[in-house]
Amino acid sequence: MTNKPKILIVYTGGTIGMVKDYDTGALKAFDFSQISSKIPELQQLNCEITTISFENPIDSSNMNVDYYIQIAEIISGNYDKFDGFVVLTGSDTMSYTSSAISFMFENLQKPVIFTGSQLPIGDLRTDAKENLITSIQIASAHENDKPIIQEVGLYFEYKLYRANRTTKINAEQFEAFASMNYPPLAESGVHLNFNHHLLLKPTKEEDKLVFRKKLDNHVAILKLFPGITEPVVRSFINIPELKGIVLETYGSGNAPTEKWFLDLLEESVQKGINIVNVTQCAGGSVILGHYETSSEMKRIGIVDGKDITTETAIAKMMYLLGEKLSKEEFKHYFEKPLRGEMA
Repeated sequence: MTNKPKILIVYTGGTIGMVKDYDTGALKAFDFSQISSKIPELQQLNCEITTISFENPIDSSNMNVDYYIQIAEIISGNYDKFDGFVVLTGSDTMSYTSSAISFMFENLQKPVIFTGSQLPIGDLRTDAKENLITSIQIASAHENDKPIIQEVGLYFEYKLYRANRTTKINAEQFEAFASMNYPPLAESGVHLNFNHHLLLKPTKEEDKLVFRKKLDNHVAILKLFPGITEPVVRSFINIPELKGIVLETYGSGNAPTEKWFLDLLEESVQKGINIVNVTQCAGGSVILGHYETSSEMKRIGIVDGKDITTETAIAKMMYLLGEKLSKEEFKHYFEKPLRGEMA
């Protein structure tokens, strides 16, 4: 690029933006407009940095659809002014949030990198500085006058992942995230190495960004366990206004073959509830019909979640329900990769 890349940092809340008040020992939100004084190393980066913070930063446990829309609106409203975006959120719900954002933007041709930290920015042993500096570097990276990353990513502890492939796996280690079914898009060591063959590329460069913000959160996650009872499943499918269930099954998509269970699933599908089958396993894929225990679900019309994560299944379900599709269209689009979220 002839000019320095312009990067917008969007701070929503979370540990990364906390500093310790040494008089009281309490953590308080940090003023991101003063970021250069806290991380002077940022001045060595070849880019111009602007920051926007939520007026009232939120704990990521309070993340919801309204905040997804708020984040997406900030990106959408500034899309033409900046070359890349770094979104700072709490790590606990980062996989959910970043997955949702990936579906809200169609024809994305600029990097949107989510990051955070396990320790506050002012902590002596913090991981916040490295995560933030490298995320900005990734968001600034260009080749042949085009951004190298043109999708929603999640950077943590030396690895950039496709955001909608991630799961938080550890509350204590700096290596908090994993992407079990898709390799890292980039790895940061002595050099920042991009795995170019794994990156999403826009289909047509002339296509404009489409911002879809109609998310429908009348959804639920039902995790199967040995001994699950009929009243539990029945109460689930009778939740008022429920439109979608992410069903966490065993192994490659297996579930009980008891008549009451299959009857309830069939009843739900006939009521118009979309049920997506995802695996409880950290890695691997649902293969509907592979075993007898899943072939009945295939017959009923359960949607095959393939190798999608639970976090992304919920985000994709909210997105597709918001598009007001028919049952057949919902199944068609759910089983098809839209943002590189499944094989």
